[in-house]
Amino acid sequence: MRLNTFKLIYISMLICIGLVLHIFENMIPVPFIAPGAKLGLANIASLLTLYVFGLSDALIVAVMRSILGALMGGAASSVLYSLSGAIASTIVMWVVLKYFSNYFSMIGVSIFGAIAHNAAQVTVSSLIISNINMFTYLPILSLLSLGTGFFIGLASNAAKDVLKSSVEVSIKNLRG
Repeated sequence: MRLNTFKLIYISMLICIGLVLHIFENMIPVPFIAPGAKLGLANIASLLTLYVFGLSDALIVAVMRSILGALMGGAASSVLYSLSGAIASTIVMWVVLKYFSNYFSMIGVSIFGAIAHNAAQVTVSSLIISNINMFTYLPILSLLSLGTGFFIGLASNAAKDVLKSSVEVSIKNLRG
């Protein structure tokens, strides 16, 4: 098996993990004070991909899980919200990881991603309904992002070492 095939398998598995987490999260009634707020479980897949494979692969995972999740959820309009949040989150997490990793752990990177995700979705919502007042919702969502980002970062951090060692063993076995 070639290295490219191996990488494709891992990326595909991470997309599937993100999709399963997305579907699972949609089944959980979340009693947040902010309507529509979610934990962001699917972002675990993007965050892990970012740490193990890099930005381009993390963007692939984020985009694919968003599109597939929206298609499986049945709401075509959710594609815009999901994609904008996933792309913004992944890019912001990459910037924090690349330029500020001395200051922020994976948990901090995740918190920045959660805030970016909400900011992007509020921006899209504001544009769609042509109402700038949607941004008054952002402070509440940003506050919630501290908790959800912490949780997602913690969960991702626990899985990161297992995934990295699995990838390293697979690469070693491929090279003989």
